This record gives sequence, C-alpha cells and structure tokens, in this order.
Amino acid sequence: MRQGTIPPVVAARWALRTFVIVNLLIVEVLFLTAGTGQNGVLTVAKFFGLHAAVLLLFQLLLLARLPWFDRRIGMDRLTVWHRWLGFTLLWTILAHAALIVLGFARLGDTSMTKTFLSLAGVPASLLGMGAAAIVVVVAAVSARYVRQRLRYEVWHGLHLLLYVALGLAFVHQLQETTTFTSSAFAKIYWWALWLFALGALVAGRIVMPVWRNAYHRFEVAAVVPESDNVVSVHVTGRHLDQLPARAGQFCIWRFPGHNHWWLANPFSLSAAPDGRTLRLTAKAVGSTSAGLRHLAVGSRAFVEGPYGAFTSLHRTRPGALLIAGGVGITPVRALLEEESSGDVVVLYRVRSENDAVLVDEVRGLVADGGGQLHVLTGRTGEGSSPFEPDGLRSLVPDIAERDVYVCGPPAMTTAVLSALRTLNVPRQQVHAERFGLG
Repeated sequence: MRQGTIPPVVAARWALRTFVIVNLLIVEVLFLTAGTGQNGVLTVAKFFGLHAAVLLLFQLLLLARLPWFDRRIGMDRLTVWHRWLGFTLLWTILAHAALIVLGFARLGDTSMTKTFLSLAGVPASLLGMGAAAIVVVVAAVSARYVRQRLRYEVWHGLHLLLYVALGLAFVHQLQETTTFTSSAFAKIYWWALWLFALGALVAGRIVMPVWRNAYHRFEVAAVVPESDNVVSVHVTGRHLDQLPARAGQFCIWRFPGHNHWWLANPFSLSAAPDGRTLRLTAKAVGSTSAGLRHLAVGSRAFVEGPYGAFTSLHRTRPGALLIAGGVGITPVRALLEEESSGDVVVLYRVRSENDAVLVDEVRGLVADGGGQLHVLTGRTGEGSSPFEPDGLRSLVPDIAERDVYVCGPPAMTTAVLSALRTLNVPRQQVHAERFGLG
C-alpha cells in the first residue's frame, strides 16, 4: 500500500459509520417533526419503534454480503456486528412493545393484560406482535449457551424466520401512518431505505451467486487425498479468469448430490486463483468435509463467494509474518504464491509433522521466495508455548515491523492476537479472520 493512502479497512469503516450516523440523524428529525403520541409513554414508544425499524434495515445490510465491504472488513467482523446489533434490536423491540401496551393501558385506564388482548385484535398491532415474537425466538436460540447445543441445520432454519418477521414489520410500519407517512419526506425516506436494504440483500445473497454459478458452471475437476483425513478438491469452470477471487479468501461450497442443499461449508482457497481452477483443502471434521474424498469428477459444484478480507489488499509493510495452525495453513499457503518479496516468515503450528497439511508445498514456496519456515510441533501447555510474547519475539525479532496474518483454531488465534498486543504490533498490521456460517 502506498504511503499516504487510506487503508481499505479504514475507508470501509468510515463509509459504514457515515451511513449509520446520517440515517440515525434523519430518524431523530422524523421523530421530532412527526408529532407526539396520545400521551408521554406512547411518544417514547414511538421513539423506540422508529429506531427498531432502522436497526432492522441495518441488519439486512450486514447480511447482504456486499463485496466492497466484505473484502475490506471481512465477513467475520460483519457477522460479529450483526450479532450485537441483533441483540440491540431485540431490546429495542421489547421496549417499544412494552411501552405501547403501557401507554394504551394508561390511556384507557385498563390493565396491561386487557390492553394487550385488545391490541391483539388490531391488524397493525398483531403484525407487530408477530414480528416481535419471531425476533425473540431467534434471539433466544442465538444465545451462546443454546446455540452450542443446537445442530446448525436447526439453528439456520429458525434463523430464516427473520425474513417472515421482516415482512410483518414492513406491513406493520406501512399501517403506522404517524411515522411512515407523517410527511412527504418521511414517506420517500422510508421507501428508499427499505428498497435499498432489500435490494442489497437480494442482490448479494441471491442474484449474484445464481448469476455467477450459471455463468461459470463450476464442476469438480479432481479429488486428491493429501493424507488419511485431508483432501483437496480442484474445481474448474468457464471464464474463471473473470471471477474476482484473491489468495487468502474463502468460498461457501455446496456439492449437489453429495449432501442436502442446506449443508454448506466455508473452505479457504488453498492455492492462489490462476484463472483456470480453484482449489479447496479440507480436514475431515464432520460428515460434509469427510465425504469430500468421494466426490465424483465432473459433478457440479455451487460456489458462493469469494469472501473475506484475509488478503494482500491490506498489506502495509514490506515484510510479512504468516502464522497458521492446523488446516489454517490453507489460506496462508495461497498467500505465499502472491509474495514476490523474500522477507516472509511462516510459523506453522501442528501437533506432529504428520499433521502438517501441505507442508511440502509450503516449504517449496518459502524456499523459492527466500523466506523462512518454522514448523512448530507439540501440544501447547506441555512446556511448548511458541505464541507467548517471548516465544514470538525470539522467532521473529522484528515482528513489530511486519504485517502479521493469523489463521488457525480459535484458541490459537486468540493467544496470538493477545501476544501481538503485548508486543505493541500496530493494529493496522494485524490481519486475522475467523469465518463460519453460524
């Protein structure tokens, strides 16, 4: 990256912040100019309702997988923001609902229970209640304790109910004329925001993947066992030189006929895209990945992506340190093909040499570029802690002067990031991505 240019991730975050701030300011203006409710409580309820609507639309944009943001921020960070925004949306909706019931109970001098039952008979209120109930259910199953005990297919199926909630919320807002059509500007604004958010979602999640797969016609070209529990799958197609894929990115892969449609896995590209083939390398950790070695050559593949910000787009320094753990070596191995400089150090953490996936390829790429490779074997906690600050400093004395790319199991990644902070490695030089569908 040239000196004086704005880092891509900084530009993307500023663009996102500006969008959020501008829309929140517009919502505040609409709230102040749309008039008060029938009492003070209902006025506050309107405030929460307006913000629930705009938060819901922000959620859609985070889910849309817009390429410009994904390549600069990364799906992992966008997913974290989506999770926290989701819980903020939950409490905003609950506050809105509770205040609506309380406000009308005070207005009619009746109990909250009787008021709630009365509101359930009003179509606009009933739609809002339905949307709120779905959000509560999805939030409950997304809590960490529950999520870890649910199969992904169950969690994902329940998560899809949010699209039903989206439809109910849209019609609910349409019927709330005090907010949606309080003025000509309000009507134009809400229609524009809804159309923009829904358009981005449909384009990113449906139109683009369908078009790319129809255009490229991906199919399995070869299946190569790398070890007893690791396999590489080579995928070819038409015009792959026009696919905007970069080393370090990942795709979401489906192989029709191999598994059910909803069973998809994110696998990194384990070789830099060459315009002719894409390669993924996977370890057998579940039924989907374990069955990849049985794919038939010539069978179709459905590919979503490429996604991810774990690329050389974010390089800031001449030297690089690439840290991988286990099968996390796959995007690192791809990045090595893009490195023209020999000032590259690779730390590859595995339990034993036999677990070092693609190590011969990595060793050859490092040797060709004049870099250094350290294969670190053993179990962490048995007197072997190479990712403690002192361990990293001894292996790479100039670590603070390098870009550091980290990919591996969550515990390892967390340990490395903690050590890098202790070593005062500037944040903009640290690149780590945790990807997944949950």
